[in-house]
Amino acid sequence: MNPEHRKPSLTGPMNEITRFAPKGANAERILRTAALLALSCLTLVLGACQSTRSLSDRMESKYSLKKRKTSISRLWPQGPERCSLPVQVSGRAFRSMLDSIEDSRGVRYRFGGTTPDGFDCSGFVQYLYNLSFQMLLPRTSGELALVGPIIRRDRLQPGDLVFFASGDEITHVGVYIGNQRFAHASSKAGISVNTLFQSYYNARFAFGTRIIRVE
Repeated sequence: MNPEHRKPSLTGPMNEITRFAPKGANAERILRTAALLALSCLTLVLGACQSTRSLSDRMESKYSLKKRKTSISRLWPQGPERCSLPVQVSGRAFRSMLDSIEDSRGVRYRFGGTTPDGFDCSGFVQYLYNLSFQMLLPRTSGELALVGPIIRRDRLQPGDLVFFASGDEITHVGVYIGNQRFAHASSKAGISVNTLFQSYYNARFAFGTRIIRVE
């Protein structure tokens, strides 16, 4: 056979390919490194997506997945009663709560406080709803955040609770009184009224919850 008509041999090129291909432990190392790089890229992408979601959206999603309380106890002279949330309350009872807020303005902040001698944020909420509506609410802001349906900021109604977060944890609670205003126990100013538009509270607003409905 004429040498010029012989089929070209692949032996040479294949030997070159296999000579430089990773083998054994070296190949495993390269594959492991590639997998780690891919995982790092995926983490960065997911982190970027997460950061574009507002704090309020993240907190609503997080607390919607938690087991939520749909009823609450009310203390009457004849004994406790379990009521579904939100509880219907009279306009008179609600106005009584607003009067109590006004009377409490200026009361100092006291960590762990639940009386007019001094309140912390959840202690003030617990005091108001017990005094005005005979409701037995949980003691901490984190526990309060699990009571009643979650309400978005644009759907808040007077009497709703409003929650604020640091990172992904609830750290503060107040009572919404209408027109973007809320009453709360501020660690600096004691019992006071602020607006949700103020930069500090606007940046930390998480969500609202509804435990009463005013008739």
